Amino acid sequence: MTADSDPFAAAPPDLRELLALASDLALQAGRVHTEGLRDVLRIETKSSPTDLVSQIDKEAERLIVDGLRAARPDDAILGEEGASREGTSGVRWVVDPLDGTTNYVYGYPAYAASIAVEVDGETRVGVVLDSSSGRLYRAVAGHGAVCDDRPIHAREQTDLSRALVATGFSYDASHREQQGAVVAAALGRIRDLRRGGTAALDLCHIAAGHVDAYWELDLSPWDYGAGVLIAREAGAAVDLAPAAHGAGPAVVAAHPALMPAFRELLRETGALA
Repeated sequence: MTADSDPFAAAPPDLRELLALASDLALQAGRVHTEGLRDVLRIETKSSPTDLVSQIDKEAERLIVDGLRAARPDDAILGEEGASREGTSGVRWVVDPLDGTTNYVYGYPAYAASIAVEVDGETRVGVVLDSSSGRLYRAVAGHGAVCDDRPIHAREQTDLSRALVATGFSYDASHREQQGAVVAAALGRIRDLRRGGTAALDLCHIAAGHVDAYWELDLSPWDYGAGVLIAREAGAAVDLAPAAHGAGPAVVAAHPALMPAFRELLRETGALA
């Protein structure tokens, strides 16, 4: 890629270096996902019978972590499948090696690798590879967001009744019942609802204008770290808000023109405290 074609050519060299490494590792994890579809999956459960993990999750995380240790041995790492390391550089990598494991296990085409890079506690780089489609979403703080090197922008929607909204559900059955009640109360006040099964891609879909708004509870930093930066850099407003039930925070995203009405809907229907 030439400097003229690099959408992040104006970003500081240190952030561009982090972006290049994150992008390369996400693409490598995507190849693990693709190759794993040819194998017999070994499925285990984690927090509940519906919270699945496979050998592909673990293999992809091992690949990413090994790459980080080799390239940046002083950085901290937080990975969904247990990778945890303190660092001395001020840089931390927050890794979801396979977001959307249940989709992956079922062959449903919505799963991704997500890598966020924090510098001194602030997310500065985000990369999400939609490995089911091959689309690569990337962002650098202050320098916008792209999908496959093309700039992306949140859709400007001001009318909540015409908003296509995405959400996700908890692995905890009792929390899902409460979330279902929120959906039932909200459905008559929006255009329609989508449930993709991967928070990382839902946030990228906000960034690309494929949906108008998104909310979800019971997420962890690796689920939303990269996606939040990508959505914000595409012009979306993203709040980490107090959740009315389940584990917080609630991740709420929409175009800034829609966000006040969307937040009010979530408060009225019982999603937000």
